[in-house]
Amino acid sequence: MIWETIVTTRSPLGRVHIAPMGIRMPEPGVVLLAPFRPSTTLDNLLASRCAVVNLTDDVRVFAGCLTGRHDWPIAACTHVPGVRLAHCLAHRELRVQSVEEDPQRPVVLCDVVHEQTHAPFRGFNRAQSAVVEAAILVSRLHMLPPEKIDSEVRYLSIAIEKTAGPAEREAWGWLMDRIAVHRAKSADSA
Repeated sequence: MIWETIVTTRSPLGRVHIAPMGIRMPEPGVVLLAPFRPSTTLDNLLASRCAVVNLTDDVRVFAGCLTGRHDWPIAACTHVPGVRLAHCLAHRELRVQSVEEDPQRPVVLCDVVHEQTHAPFRGFNRAQSAVVEAAILVSRLHMLPPEKIDSEVRYLSIAIEKTAGPAEREAWGWLMDRIAVHRAKSADSA
């Protein structure tokens, strides 16, 4: 099973990197991260040997990270030299246990050294789920044919139209703008 999360890491110079990432938990207390190369998250993980998994229901963070909006409020962690999202529902502080090298997608196993809940999770409405799915779609625009992108957007937009609040509409707009930019670039290069 894959959980969609926000992973925060720090560079050796202390620069914070915030990125959406699907994680796995192969056993209790262990998180598996498998970022594709090239990846700032991977570079930071290998250098610092720690990361933070943030659980949030603010889908603007997912959409924002994929559309150039990386400035989210953060707070210091207590057990690793990292940061978490200040308004996350929960977070897990991780230390790298092992790295299975791969030229395309290394597997990084991490131990959970601290876990904390900050607010209850009330569930996602359909629009929030649609934004997360659209964010995943945007992360793969370079791999998908235009027809697939169009059909996914048409389907996901139904949930936006029916159940979105202001935050979900804002996030959706950012993602649709990113798709429009991708299409314009594709048309220019054709």
